[in-house]
Amino acid sequence: MTLQREQLHTVQLVPITAFDRDGNLNLEPMRTLMSRSYEAGIRVFLPCAGSAEFHALQSSEIISVIEMTRQQVGDDAIIVAPTGYHAEHAIQLVKQAHEAGANAGLVMPLSFPYLSDAGARDHLVRIFDSSPLPMMVYKKADIPSDDLLLELAEHPNLVGVKYAVNNMDLFTRVIQADNGRIDWFCGTAERFAPFYALAGAPGYTSGAGNICPRLTLAMHAAMSRGDWQLALQLQKTILPIEHYRAREGDSYNVSMLKHGIRQTGVDFGAPRPPQRQLTDDEMREIDEMLPPILEAEAALAPAASSS
Repeated sequence: MTLQREQLHTVQLVPITAFDRDGNLNLEPMRTLMSRSYEAGIRVFLPCAGSAEFHALQSSEIISVIEMTRQQVGDDAIIVAPTGYHAEHAIQLVKQAHEAGANAGLVMPLSFPYLSDAGARDHLVRIFDSSPLPMMVYKKADIPSDDLLLELAEHPNLVGVKYAVNNMDLFTRVIQADNGRIDWFCGTAERFAPFYALAGAPGYTSGAGNICPRLTLAMHAAMSRGDWQLALQLQKTILPIEHYRAREGDSYNVSMLKHGIRQTGVDFGAPRPPQRQLTDDEMREIDEMLPPILEAEAALAPAASSS
């Protein structure tokens, strides 16, 4: 299926990755998550990206998850495959992801020392030129700069930026300067999504959607039609998840979701190192926090049809 830009104008779920007790990839709980996320209305999936422990996964594991995701979701769903590290590795991975059923690729934040825009330009253009998929870029630091991204917006294989630098003035300026050549998305989830949306972002990535997909989809729908009062009410319901994940420099981002999802009936195991492992007290705090959110999520589910 050829990607249409409008298909990305929604909640882009980063479905977390499951491991068994031995730390091996465990696809079965992920099948459940993908199916129920699709049933709830999620249509864009970013498996194995940041909150799904990209940097702790082998390439073969990423491809297995993408293949499984394609099997579980409908043909109208969009799968965005993460890629990164050195350019040749990134190109090989995105080619494998294409064969596995991905519709687009996402270049993860650059993790090299001694970065410059000049080097980042060469790196990204090399990937764009060789990728069989339309590409997005994940901006989480100064490099690539906004100026470089605006320059790269001319590349025919760049379709969007996952923008995760929470400076609304800079974001407003860059989205206005681009003038619609590519799409610019909120990369910092529900906490900041309304403010990005006011600046022109048509969608946002979500980790909380693993636990409450209907709530976050309802929030996006409210923003899209300009019902900001409802959007902020829904955001307020979701925010305890996001505030917990943001503790101590966002170091609870993964571990909170992996424990919290147990209350939805699936066990995703513990995160791989170097992600934070939760204490018993922290787990209890999450367990006490989630029931009101899950009740609000359940209230949005369609009523079961009577026989």
